[in-house]
Order: sequence, then C-alpha cells, then structure tokens
Amino acid sequence: MLTGPNMDKPILSVEHLSMKFGGLVAIGDLSFQAKRGEITALIGPNGAGKTTVFNCITGFYKPSEGMIRMSGRDGQEFLLERMPDFRITAHAKVARTFQNIRLFSGMTLLENLLVAQHNKLMHASGFTVLGLLGIGGYRKASAESIDLAKHWLEKIDLIHRADDPAGDLPYGAQRRLEIARAMCTAPELLCLDEPAAGLNPKESLHLNQLLNDIKENTGTSILLIEHDMSVVMKISDHVVVLEYGRKISDGNPDLVKHDPRVIAAYLGVDDEEVVDVLTAVGDDQVIEELDAEPDPAHGPSASSSMMAGPISDTIAHADEDNGEIVKVSPGASKALEYDELQALNARKAKAAAKPAAGKARAKPAGAPKGGRK
Repeated sequence: MLTGPNMDKPILSVEHLSMKFGGLVAIGDLSFQAKRGEITALIGPNGAGKTTVFNCITGFYKPSEGMIRMSGRDGQEFLLERMPDFRITAHAKVARTFQNIRLFSGMTLLENLLVAQHNKLMHASGFTVLGLLGIGGYRKASAESIDLAKHWLEKIDLIHRADDPAGDLPYGAQRRLEIARAMCTAPELLCLDEPAAGLNPKESLHLNQLLNDIKENTGTSILLIEHDMSVVMKISDHVVVLEYGRKISDGNPDLVKHDPRVIAAYLGVDDEEVVDVLTAVGDDQVIEELDAEPDPAHGPSASSSMMAGPISDTIAHADEDNGEIVKVSPGASKALEYDELQALNARKAKAAAKPAAGKARAKPAGAPKGGRK
C-alpha cells in the first residue's frame, strides 16, 4: 500500500517537451502525466519519438524546451531536465532498460545484480580499502546486497542459474534479468524500452506477471514503451500515443484502442480520402496546424527550470532566423488526415443542409396573395 505526503500527485509530469536535433523536430510540444502506482504505456508507430522521450527523461538528452517534473514519495520534487543522468538515477530514483540488452555477459547473474548496487556498497566502504578488508559497515551492506540480488533472481525464476554467465541465458531470460537489475536500484519510476521485443507468447505472459508483481508489491511506477499490443492492453492503466513526435491520444487502454485517430496512425486511411482532404484544405494547412503554437493559458504560469524560463518562452517554437526547421512532410500524419477528413465531411453535410432548409422556408406555389377575405 502506497503511503506518504506525495501519493496523490503524478509521479511524472512532462510539460511542453520539445527535442530538436539541428533542424529536425523529433518531439514537438509533448505533455502527459504518469500516475503513481500505475503502468503508463507510451506507444506509436516506428519513428514516433518514443525512445527520444525516454532519453530526455533519463538524462541522455537535454530537451530543447519544456519541463520534466518527478515527484518523490517523500514530497521532494526534481526537475529532471536540469539534472545530470547519474543524479537522476541516484537521487530521483529513476531506472531504465534499453531496446538492446545491455547486460555484462561475462559476469554471473548474481554479479550483474550486485553491480546495480555499487552506490550503496561504495558508500559503505567509505570509498577506501574498507571494502577490501570487510570491516566497518561494508560486511553488513554486502550481505544485504546479496540477499536483495537473490530475492530478484527468485522473482524472475533464475535463482538456480545465479552463478552462470549472463551471456549463456536465452533471450527471454536476459530480458527478465535486465529488469531485475534495474529493480535492484530501488527505483520509484522504472522506464522499460520495448521489454517484450523478441519474446514468444509464453515469455510475454511471464513478463506481464513480473510487471504486475512489481506494480502491486513494490510501489514502483512503470513507464513502458512497447509495440506488442497484447502486453500493452493487458497490463497498462494509462496509454499515451505519439505520432511524429506529437501526442494524438491519451487515456485508458479501451479508449485509446477505439480512437479513430490512433487507428488511422497505425493503419492509415483510404487513398481516396487522403486525396479529398488534401484537395480541400491543401498540404500547407496540414503542416501549419501540426506546427501551431500551443495556448499559453493551458500551461503553467511560469517555469522554475533553468532550461525553460517563462511559459511563453518555454512553448515558443524556434526562431526562423536560427536556421531551417525540418517539418513533417505533407500528408505524413495519418491521425491529422483523419481529423481533416472529419472536418471535410462536416462541411459537406452543412452545405447540403442549406438548400434543403431554403426550400422548406420558400412560400408554396399557388398560395393566396394579400390579406384575409
């Protein structure tokens, strides 16, 4: 059961996040929240910018604009865009895994989990030879670290292979070991980048069970990037959908699953409909709406981030004098195509209703003229 002064606040708030690489806008004005004690999934087609969001949250990238606020259980708040990556792990308690497995393949399973606890062990050693001599508080800290590592090896059903090299494990077991290693850092927020990639259905089921166990029994909140919809829809409490670096849907799994804009982003719309839309509104308008500046009234009044300044500056787009900005290509956003199609159909229906209304108001032929006789 989660308790504390900060339990009602979202654990993570992303506000007007933008990330530009030269002239390429990878993330554009993204805002969403991840609630404490829940599994939040970040999904979207390939190239939507999901991993870039993770890299901004965990300090691998410094965002061009916006704020990333992390709220700890003790009430302390962290602006992650202001922190170096190692402090995000050590102080804000954010851990992550990667798309590609990054275990120490030559080390044993137990050693991989002990490496994740090196901060605690180094502190117990006094950053001196106390660790080599096993004196002071190091012996107790070492025993506690081994017990924690064994606990997570039991959780992922790999305790019987604790002394085997991590590189000898099958792919699915390596995925679980990587999650266990991240959990050995005692994170408040666990960021998983495509943990089900390459897993067979049985392994995906075990992954679902592991993530639900983490959510229910550790108090760790999970932010998940995943393409396997069988995983996302079964375990997620909240889903955020990206397309070309912009949010197109945000809600519970059932709402997102039936959102026409999400369906259009994944499956596209009919070519004939695309022609109708682009003929009616023009490609320039499509791109202009994609890059429209957000309404400052819906953002925070001011930002305390050294990266952001006042909110009017935080959400403003780059000055054109600084160089060419690469926009989304015409007709690229399928979700926006769907929106334009709906607007076009509404205009057609309105136009068709006008003649009918005019005929109804017209005076019937042969009606008597003049006043009453």
